[in-house]
Amino acid sequence: MHTYEHSVLLSPDKCIGCTTCVRHCPTEAIRIRDGRAVINEGRCIDCGECIRTCPQKAKKAVCNKLEAMNGFKWKIALPAPALYGQFENLEDVDYVLGGLLSIGFDDVYEVSQAAELLSAYTRSYLGTDGVKKPVISTACPAVARLISLRFPSLEDNVLRLLPPIEVAAKLARGRALEQHPELDPADIGVCFISPCPAKASYVKNGFGDYKSQVDVVVPISDVYFQLINAMDRDKELPELSASGRIGVGWATSGGEASALFNDSYLAADGIENVIRVLDQIENGNIGQLEFVELNACPGGCVGGVLTVQNPFIARARLHILRRYMPVSRNVLPADEQYIPAEYFFEEMPAYQPISRLSNNIAKSMRMMADIQSLRAQLPGLDCGACGAPTCRAFAEDVVRGTATIDACLVARVLPKVTTE
Repeated sequence: MHTYEHSVLLSPDKCIGCTTCVRHCPTEAIRIRDGRAVINEGRCIDCGECIRTCPQKAKKAVCNKLEAMNGFKWKIALPAPALYGQFENLEDVDYVLGGLLSIGFDDVYEVSQAAELLSAYTRSYLGTDGVKKPVISTACPAVARLISLRFPSLEDNVLRLLPPIEVAAKLARGRALEQHPELDPADIGVCFISPCPAKASYVKNGFGDYKSQVDVVVPISDVYFQLINAMDRDKELPELSASGRIGVGWATSGGEASALFNDSYLAADGIENVIRVLDQIENGNIGQLEFVELNACPGGCVGGVLTVQNPFIARARLHILRRYMPVSRNVLPADEQYIPAEYFFEEMPAYQPISRLSNNIAKSMRMMADIQSLRAQLPGLDCGACGAPTCRAFAEDVVRGTATIDACLVARVLPKVTTE
C-alpha cells in the first residue's frame, strides 16, 4: 500500500466543526467526527482548498523552514515564476534574484528557465506518433494526483515529462558540479520556493518510482518579507535572469498552453473547473483538442495558498513585467531532435482509486446497491449536519462502516439499514 506524506494538515485546537472545508473539498476527503474535522489521507490531494476556505484557519500547510538549507555547503534557490508577481512596481526580476543571493543562497536557477525548455519539448511530444490526445499537463501535482485517484482512465493522456521544478533542480545541480568540481553531490542543497502545498508533497513523495532532486521546499510567504528588505532597487545588478515571457507566463493559467503555439488547447483553473473538464474528457464530450492545461489554484500558481498577494493583482503585475522581456531565452538547438530520456517519468504513482469500494467485484456491486438504496431514503438536502459533504457521501460512509445512520437527524426516524 502506497504511503503518501501530506503537506496539508489539521490543527484540531482551532477547528469548530463548521463543515466549510467539508463542502469545499474536491475529493470529499474531509468529514466531521465528534465536532472536529478529520482528513482521509487516502483521498486528500493537497490542493489547499481547505486552507483557502477555512474561516478558523484550522488547516495549515507544512513545509520546510529556510534554516533547513544550513546543512548544505552550496545552496541553490529555485524561485517559482509566481514569486515575481508578489512585488509591487517590479521592473526587473534581477532584483528578486539578487535578493535571494543576499539572503544566503549561493546560486539561483529560475524555474521559468526550465519551463521554457519544457515548452519546447512538449511541442515535440505533441508531434509524436501514438500520443493519446488530448495530452494533459502534469505541471500541477494536485491535478496529477487527482487523475490517479479519481480519473485513472485518463492516465494514458498524461504528459510524461517531468515538471519544471524537477528539470530546474537537475540542471542546477549539474551546473553547480560543473562550475565547482570540488563539491560533492551531497554538499549541494536545492530549495524550491513554492506557491502551494501540493508541490511540497510532490517533493516529499516523488512521482511514481522517481525521487525528487529538490531537498527543501519553503513557502513564498516565508521568503517574501526577507526579500522585501534584501532587494536594493537602487543598486545596479549583473544580469541574472535567464528566462523570458514564455517561462514567466507559466505562473498564470494559460501560460503553459499558449507557449505551445498551438490553437487547439484548453486551459482551466480552480479545482472545481478542473474536475468539470476531466469529467468531460473522460466522457468524450470535450471536442478535438491537442493539449489541456489544468491548475488546481484559481488563476494558476499565482493563486496558491502559500503566496502573499491577491492572485488577480499578481497576474496583472506579471502581465506588465512580461512586456519588457524577450519571448524566450531558452531555444533548443536546431539539430536536437529528441527529448532527453532523463526528462521522462515512466509510471504514474500507484494509488487505489477513491471510487473503488472493494477489491472484490461482487462485494463492490453489493455495496453499490446498498448505497443507492440508502441514498434513496435520505432527504437529499446535502446539509452537512451528518459530517459528510452530501447525502450520497454519507450513504457510502454508512455502507463502508465509517459512520452510522443515526448521524443523520432525519434518518433517525427511518427503518434500520443493513450495512456491510
